Amino acid sequence: MPLSRAPVEAYAASVESLAECLEKALRDPVSHDGVVAGHVQRAADAKAALAAVRVLGPDVFAPALLAGRSPGPLDREVVAEALRVFPVAPGEPVESIALAEAQAALVTRPHRSDARPGPHPAQDTSSMEDDTHWVPFTQLLARMSPLALPGCETALAGLARRRALDVSRGVVRAMLRRDHPTAARLARWSALVQAPGPAEAALRPEPVVSHLVQCGTSSARMALDVAVLQRLTGPARQGER
Repeated sequence: MPLSRAPVEAYAASVESLAECLEKALRDPVSHDGVVAGHVQRAADAKAALAAVRVLGPDVFAPALLAGRSPGPLDREVVAEALRVFPVAPGEPVESIALAEAQAALVTRPHRSDARPGPHPAQDTSSMEDDTHWVPFTQLLARMSPLALPGCETALAGLARRRALDVSRGVVRAMLRRDHPTAARLARWSALVQAPGPAEAALRPEPVVSHLVQCGTSSARMALDVAVLQRLTGPARQGER
């Protein structure tokens, strides 16, 4: 996503502000549609706020998807505007393109009160085939963690499921390096691919959650990752009912 004239600091601050709103919504059992729309409406710089929507990708819909709902019309409208203002530009990294495609698929999904999350078109995973070394594989997977949500079933999720052991290696590597943000992002994939059933992994995500909570979060965006992870590993995973 190309930067506009707004200072880089304004974009970063807006991402943190939106991540904080989403994290609070995830922890509020009565959260409702309008979290993203409210963030943009309150923002002093609307364009920076829309940029934050684009940067966070499908995570802007995390409160709805983790509650087993389709995103509501208010937030879908705002996300559609963010994709219009910041369209995919030539030469963007594969992860940025994949996140934008997933956002667009969620925006265009029919909105019904009883709608269930459905699959999205498979993103290009040509740079992460099964024979790719596990370190670059998990590094790229971490950057695409907003796809680690129920309702964002993509070819990438299938690849993470087949390479669950490598995902676990990435989590352990990040924890040993005290790179807690990366550990949280990768643990989301571990939780997602284990939740539906038989995927085997060397590491369960629950101890990672406990450790991350004890260590604390270094940013609102990391707090959002941890909140998503907690919902994915909770005893009653929303959206599986």
